Amino acid sequence: MKQESTTDFPKLAVPAQRALANTGIKNLRQLAKFTEAEIKQLHGIGPNALVALKAALKAKGMSFAKK
Repeated sequence: MKQESTTDFPKLAVPAQRALANTGIKNLRQLAKFTEAEIKQLHGIGPNALVALKAALKAKGMSFAKK
């Protein structure tokens, strides 16, 4: 039986998934507490991951934190 995913993240490359997990970010609500600049600095978060995360936040009516 397939295990349910507990995250609401879009499909991300493994390094990006690992970067978020290592920071303790497990879902979009937690991600929204960080600024885009903070997430961009994480090792493993590239331009494609940033675009996907921004789109996922926007789809849920959320955005990155303001400075």
